[in-house]
Amino acid sequence: MNVSEAIYSRHSYRGKYKDTPVPKEDLVKIMEAGLAAPSGCNKQTTSLIAVDDPEILDQLHSVIDPPVGETAPAAICVLTQRIYAYRDKCFAIQDYSAAIQNMLLTIVDLGYQSCWFEGHITDDDRICDKMAEILNVPGGYDLVCFLPVGNAETDPVCPKKKSFEERAWFNSFPTS
Repeated sequence: MNVSEAIYSRHSYRGKYKDTPVPKEDLVKIMEAGLAAPSGCNKQTTSLIAVDDPEILDQLHSVIDPPVGETAPAAICVLTQRIYAYRDKCFAIQDYSAAIQNMLLTIVDLGYQSCWFEGHITDDDRICDKMAEILNVPGGYDLVCFLPVGNAETDPVCPKKKSFEERAWFNSFPTS
């Protein structure tokens, strides 16, 4: 699969997963792709924890309410550090977003499915803090995203997208 094929075939998958394990070497490839993403001023604020131990996955799922990705045989938790890169600017959000997109494309390229769960776990109830405690994440790191990884039981649903002409232009924004 080339990059364009991965881009156009990647869709958020919220269905059930087959119980087929994800080999560690595939999790390494996915994480390496994430860590290869650019970062503001090369501060490399993104770190990752892959989880494929069923007991730890069960502990994580026990704190995610409402549940997401509960049948996935593996998951990647994305961590960030708020490091100032340039003057008083922190690019952690951009850094981990680029890493997540790289991982999502690699997940599809390897034949798996996933979904980017961020707001669900970082909302006011701070599920992310409970997850971080389970994973022994030290202070100074924030757990910001949960990516279930596995073989989908069903095909992902492709959402309707607005046309190119409704969202992209040349040389200026249309005036009418």
